[in-house]
Amino acid sequence: MEAHALRARGWSVSAIARHLGRDRKTVRSYLSGERAPGQRKPGGPDRFAAYESYCRIRFGDDPHLWATTLFGEVADLGYEGAYPSFTRALRRRGLRPECEACAAAGTPEEFAVIGHPAGGETQWDWVELPGPPPRWGQGKNAHLLVGALSYSGAWRGVLAECEEQPYLIASLHAVCGRLGGVTRRWRFDRMSTVCHPESGDVTASFAEAAKYYGVIVDVCPSRRGWRKGVVEKANHSAAQRWWRTLPDDVTPAQAQARLDAWCARAGDARRRVRDGERVTVGTLAAAEPLAPLPAVPFPAVIEDARVVTAQALVSWHGNSYSVPPGHGGQRVTVRHRLGAGTVDVVTAAGTVLARHRREPGHAGAVVRDSGHVAALEKKVMAARGEAGRPCRRKERRPPPAAALSEAAAIRGQSGGGATVTDFAAWAAEARPLRPGNQV
Repeated sequence: MEAHALRARGWSVSAIARHLGRDRKTVRSYLSGERAPGQRKPGGPDRFAAYESYCRIRFGDDPHLWATTLFGEVADLGYEGAYPSFTRALRRRGLRPECEACAAAGTPEEFAVIGHPAGGETQWDWVELPGPPPRWGQGKNAHLLVGALSYSGAWRGVLAECEEQPYLIASLHAVCGRLGGVTRRWRFDRMSTVCHPESGDVTASFAEAAKYYGVIVDVCPSRRGWRKGVVEKANHSAAQRWWRTLPDDVTPAQAQARLDAWCARAGDARRRVRDGERVTVGTLAAAEPLAPLPAVPFPAVIEDARVVTAQALVSWHGNSYSVPPGHGGQRVTVRHRLGAGTVDVVTAAGTVLARHRREPGHAGAVVRDSGHVAALEKKVMAARGEAGRPCRRKERRPPPAAALSEAAAIRGQSGGGATVTDFAAWAAEARPLRPGNQV
């Protein structure tokens, strides 16, 4: 502005440059309009231009997509820029649309900071993830148990079939194994599988599990979700960084492997500042004093109702287990004690139909007992009749005489003007001629 004002007064470019302390070429380019104030000349080719359309499409489909998630996607596509350059390009181009439904949502004005000693607490929470892949057969929601170390912020999650207490205990054991041990205290919200929601008192069944792992159970007060803010933030990260971009063609086992890999690669690489030093979440987690995890889970019993198929198989946790023939269509119970290597199939009366070695979850294995196979083959062959043969489906089978007569009667009735002939008269006329009756 001052350069243009001095130029209008008749000052030369050199005089303006000396007055402003700038180079003459810079002053000349501003006066001629070749350069605009506040706009830097690019130092090289725009590395983001090739990915602009992709980012626009992704934000158009999902306006709440995290920039960190999108940066990981474009990095896999070949983007070579840094994350700050990537976010700056998103802001300059205005690629993220505003969500009208969330525009009026506010945020708290004050936040509480709670201190956590190392190895002192693990925060737990279930996350109901909507819209799982249809091939999983889990209905509207998938269930993920997330456990987060309050001191370091490291977290892990495990997919479960449901949120019942036996599955909760199995998932607790699996998450602690991924975190490397057990803290002194476990913090939950008022879930019915841990405590009585009305009073907050721990249930007797879960108290036994807590004594088995040697932990103290803390229950958050009613309507105090911020008290376990570490795991709440972990839930948010699990939903946005892993679940939101999960493909449809993955199995539960593959989805679990992808989550474990992301937590180890990206989750533990988050940076923190402790005592003036820059460290990562993984480094802090490795230094936490955790108690060793028991070798086997607490022996809770999982019982799931299933229906026997026509092939005398029972599907459970992505595998199929055989039962004796004669139970097709019946409801049975699959029973498994945590820590045991077997699976029992039990009738409604309590009779154990079969006991098999348990296969890894969602391995697609079909476990058949040789006796069940032989009995099923014998029953099927007997039902089909080994001495006979099945009907031939390609034979010529014209309508029989009875069908033709019925068709003729139908046509006669439908005509309305047909003459009805007496059967006795018709038989007398149709009687064959004898030699004595010849004229």
